[in-house]
Amino acid sequence: MKLVFMMYLEDDRAVMEKLLAASDVGSYSRLPLEGHGEGVGGWYGEIAPFRSEVIFALLPEGHANRLIDTVSRCEGCQDPHHPIHAGLMDLERAVQSGLPVTPSSE
Repeated sequence: MKLVFMMYLEDDRAVMEKLLAASDVGSYSRLPLEGHGEGVGGWYGEIAPFRSEVIFALLPEGHANRLIDTVSRCEGCQDPHHPIHAGLMDLERAVQSGLPVTPSSE
């Protein structure tokens, strides 16, 4: 099992929804984020926070790899300076509530 996370600007939600649909990802969690970064010269020295979101999905390994590959080929973000960022993490263990726990192979 893999954990895939994707960070993107809120304005790219429709792009993300198309990527998820194209990758057959039907279950995921989405959260709002406040992105920060260095500013440019001017009044503040720091730009206003970005309205961002993050999506988390638990997927089988092959499915997760296909999603990451789909994200890497994605074009059409609202701001090319703020692409979709995706990460893939191995899960040592994953369970669901209400199900018996199987012993780990330690």
